[in-house]
Amino acid sequence: MKNIVELRNELITIFDQLKKKEISHADAKELNNSAGKIINSIKVELEYAGLCKVTPSIEFLNVTAKTK
Repeated sequence: MKNIVELRNELITIFDQLKKKEISHADAKELNNSAGKIINSIKVELEYAGLCKVTPSIEFLNVTAKTK
């Protein structure tokens, strides 16, 4: 996954798979744990940038809207 939107979509897929019993609770838990660690690392980066009074450029959060 390359950005936060893809992460969100993956988490939705995991949730759906868990509801349909296509994935074990242990696997879903580990995938969600990993996603949480990704998100927390971004939070740390944002907090650090705030303390340094700079605007961070976090590629993972840069999502361009698709136009039709």
